[in-house]
Amino acid sequence: MAFCNKLSRFVRRQSENASMIGSLRSFSADATHHRFHQETHNFLEPEYYIGSWEAPSDPKDAERKLAQLRRDYAKKVRVYRKEYIHEIEMLRVEKQRKDEARLLAERAANEERRLLKAEAAKVRAEERKIADEEFRQTLIKERAEKLEMWKMMGQKREEKIKEREKLLREQSSLWIEQKELERKITEALVDNVVL
Repeated sequence: MAFCNKLSRFVRRQSENASMIGSLRSFSADATHHRFHQETHNFLEPEYYIGSWEAPSDPKDAERKLAQLRRDYAKKVRVYRKEYIHEIEMLRVEKQRKDEARLLAERAANEERRLLKAEAAKVRAEERKIADEEFRQTLIKERAEKLEMWKMMGQKREEKIKEREKLLREQSSLWIEQKELERKITEALVDNVVL
């Protein structure tokens, strides 16, 4: 009987405090639900049948009254249980809805993060492609400059060779007379000077 009274008080309190559920959740982490409950708890009025039993003189009449009390109590307990089950179901549905909303928000955030990563990867790929193209153009330019330099050096070598050949031809075209030839040979042997 004491358990049923506690259950009925709990169910009534739940139905009366259903409007306070929103305010419960707005409390900070420091104020626990238990402390809030202790501060705002209101006890129910005692039931009319508690302490109302007067022993009748006729046992059949007592038995009839007792049966009526039991029926009334069973009806109230059924009502309280229905209210309690309804409140618990509403809390479960609310929790499930919030969980689904949280999961949906997490999925959306994950999808957004994935899209941002994909965009960043595309941007990096484009930058890499541009840098590779610039590097390739720089290499081509340097190769062209080197090739041009090699061509110029080759031309200078060829010009030097042509100048030497021309100078050699000019020098070889000078005729030395016989008398001078002997003197130059002796000078070359004695002086060792390059002609």
